[in-house]
Amino acid sequence: MLVRVEPRLLSVDVAGLRIAYRRSGHGEPLLLLHGAFSDSREWRRQLDGLSDSLDVIAVDCPGCGGSDDAPEGFTIQDFADCLAGFLRALDVGHPYVGGLSFGSLYALALYRHHPAIPRRLILASAYAGWAGSLPPHEVARRKRWVYEILDRPVEEWGADFLATVYRDPTPTDVQAEAMDILRDVRPEGFRPAAEAFLDADLRDVLPLISVPTLLLYGERDERSPLHVANDLHAQIGGSRLVVVPGTGHGINVEAPEEFNAAVREFLSGL
Repeated sequence: MLVRVEPRLLSVDVAGLRIAYRRSGHGEPLLLLHGAFSDSREWRRQLDGLSDSLDVIAVDCPGCGGSDDAPEGFTIQDFADCLAGFLRALDVGHPYVGGLSFGSLYALALYRHHPAIPRRLILASAYAGWAGSLPPHEVARRKRWVYEILDRPVEEWGADFLATVYRDPTPTDVQAEAMDILRDVRPEGFRPAAEAFLDADLRDVLPLISVPTLLLYGERDERSPLHVANDLHAQIGGSRLVVVPGTGHGINVEAPEEFNAAVREFLSGL
C-alpha cells in the first residue's frame, strides 16, 4: 500500500517574522496561497499531486499555521512585501502564483505591489476583494460574521462555515480534516489579515494584469458565485475560465484531480 508522507513544516525569517511553509517536488516553482481560516495543509493534494513536475511551495500566510502573527496595522502592501521577502529568502524569483479565495486576494495584492514577480496567475474561487465583487450588504454581513465568531469555539460555527465552503453533503474525511485546521485558527493572528483584506477592493488591479491567468471556479460555489467568475474573466484580458462541475468553493480539496489537471493543462500549454 502506498503511504503518503505530508511534507514537513519548514520556515524562514522575513523581516523578523517567522514564515512557515511546506514544499515538495522539482521543476518550475508554484507558490500556493491558502484561504481564510486555513493554512498550507489545505494544499496537501496539490503538494502530492503536482510535485512530479513542479516545485510546489505552500506558504502559511502571516497569522496562520506555523507563521508568526503580523503586527497590528499591517497593511495590504505589508502583506505583499512580506510575501516578496519570503520568495527572496527561498531564492525563488519568478514563480507561478496560485491563490484560493482569501489567497486570491493575496495573489492580487502581490501583483499590485510586485508585478514583476508572478510568471502566471492561478486564481481559484477568487474575488477582487469582497468589496470589489460583492454587494455592500453582503460585505457588511460577512464582516459582522467574521468578527462575531473569532473568539467563539470553533465547534459553535465551524460546521456551518464549512457548509458554505464545500458542496452538500461534505464528505466525512474532508469535513474532519477541515475542522482540524479550523481548530488551529488563532483569533489574534487572523485579525491583522481581516483588518487589511476584508474591506479590500482590488478591481483596479484586474485590467493591469498582463501575465496569463487561469480562473478556476466550482459550479456550485455559493461564496464566490459564477457571476463573480464572469466579472473577473471580463476584466482580466486574455484570462482563461474553467468551471468544475458539481463542486463548491473549496475546489482544490473537493475535486483535486480536476483542479490539478486544469493547472497542468494551463501551465503546459503556455
